[in-house]
Amino acid sequence: MREIPPGLEASGRTLSDHMSVQEQFNVDSNVAPPVDVRELNSLAIRSLASLFNEKEQLFSERVTLVGDGLCSDAASRKSTMVALLGLHRLAESGGAQPFDLASIREVILRDTSWIRNAEDLGLLTWFAAVCAPDQLKKIFRKFDFETALTFYPDGRQARTTGLAWFLAGVAHARLARPGTLPDLTDVAVDAYHMLKDNQSENGLFGHAALQGFPRKTFYKRLGTFSDQICSIYALSKFALAFQIEEPLGSALECANSVCALQGEMGEWWYLYDKRTGRVVNRYPVVSLHQNGTAPASLQALGVATGQSFQKFIYKGLAWVAGSNELGEDLRNLGRGLIWDRIESKRHIANYWEATLSSLNIFGRRRPEGLKIRYEVRPDHFGWLLYAFGSLGLPNSTKVARARAATAD
Repeated sequence: MREIPPGLEASGRTLSDHMSVQEQFNVDSNVAPPVDVRELNSLAIRSLASLFNEKEQLFSERVTLVGDGLCSDAASRKSTMVALLGLHRLAESGGAQPFDLASIREVILRDTSWIRNAEDLGLLTWFAAVCAPDQLKKIFRKFDFETALTFYPDGRQARTTGLAWFLAGVAHARLARPGTLPDLTDVAVDAYHMLKDNQSENGLFGHAALQGFPRKTFYKRLGTFSDQICSIYALSKFALAFQIEEPLGSALECANSVCALQGEMGEWWYLYDKRTGRVVNRYPVVSLHQNGTAPASLQALGVATGQSFQKFIYKGLAWVAGSNELGEDLRNLGRGLIWDRIESKRHIANYWEATLSSLNIFGRRRPEGLKIRYEVRPDHFGWLLYAFGSLGLPNSTKVARARAATAD
């Protein structure tokens, strides 16, 4: 096995991946969660049941509230993989769920023709490493990982989220089958350095390293919350898999920046300017981030560093539960769903906010200018369960009483 290239020093201590989510919750015992996390897991299962396409054995890309009914989009392999990552974590905790995970897993792995970029390949590898590690050798034979970052467009353009998912996939494969798969040290380090090139001194990541105006201005300077949080997760897993401490510094810089910029009500804002270290556009605020990607990624960083981000995670959970700009609980217990986001009623409001933010002018967005998007997506609930599934489900008697009360 090749050594870590010069410039990246291997850790002198063993970085472990064995701190449980419960242990992280206990790190800051003075801060109580605003909601029962196990009940959130139960609600995620109910939501996924509404999204499942029995015929295709896959989850729909999206379900939208239309009138009094729900309208489903076509099935999505990518969203189903994220859903299964969460369901797998819940199953490991002993939590019961109504899906035949083996059958869904077989459908996903049967067809890989949908792989179009490095992000897709990273997600497939990550999924196989967690849910079907015996399939990893087959995947590594079928795809050329060494050339992926030059072959796929998001690799060539150094798109942050694509690089992060690819790096996370490689890291998970190494953690799942250490010493038995092709050594991908070189391409993993390349992906890491490309990510680092997209990061500013204040820790924030731009969206991509595209050249030319205006793309360079918008893509290289501005980055979404997904760019930030996916990078935090990937860098944390890369550090663990390759036993390198340096990536944790980059992950912590980003985490500290986005936590410092978190809204007063726990909002994880949408768009950031890595040069100024400011929020450019606040909306939409997405439930997927509030109780899914942010908790999962910050907990992964907590595992690797021993630092607690629980108070920031809890604020994000409270936002979904009603402590938000509209004062409305995005959890619909009657339908068993969590709505997708709060967004501007008019897109022009986002453009005005971006313009004013460049002048360092910010104002509170009035509630009458905001609305809830009544949609649900399976990757939201997959990430939620990936973050909290290891805590299991609530007591079945308590759940039965709660559902009976809701029906009344």
